[in-house]
Amino acid sequence: MKPLLRLSLAAALLAAGAFGLKPAGASPNRAQQLPLEAQWCLQPQTCILLEIADEPHEQFQGLQHRAPLPPLRGMWFPFSTDILMRFWMHQTPSPLDMLFINDGRVIAIEANATPCARLPCRSYGPDQPGDAVIELAAGEAARLGITVGTAVHITPLPASAR
Repeated sequence: MKPLLRLSLAAALLAAGAFGLKPAGASPNRAQQLPLEAQWCLQPQTCILLEIADEPHEQFQGLQHRAPLPPLRGMWFPFSTDILMRFWMHQTPSPLDMLFINDGRVIAIEANATPCARLPCRSYGPDQPGDAVIELAAGEAARLGITVGTAVHITPLPASAR
């Protein structure tokens, strides 16, 4: 898919979510479990294993209806170009830390974003564009020492670790 079209589609899907509309491929009231395909190593022995939500319907669904994430696990939402990122917690049962990223650095953190069972829901995100978001269990960013400015280098997870 062309980057501009993919960006436009992702923006439209995120906007549609604000009105309770679901894209094709989204599973209503069912949690998605994506494979662990990437890692972000903060130190040699401290790596966060990541699911990759890189398709529009995966990004729309995110961690909705999911049990709490265990330590050192997360979901990565990469975008093909910089966008103004807005995320919400609709039907996400557990609080999350949202890390907003641009050019390989954390540019903003929404710590302990609270669940929202019914619309309307608050949206989270910085007032500057970025190219990715990582969602972790609430408290993980502080526990791991992740702050604004922390470098983010995501690599494919070795096949032996999958």
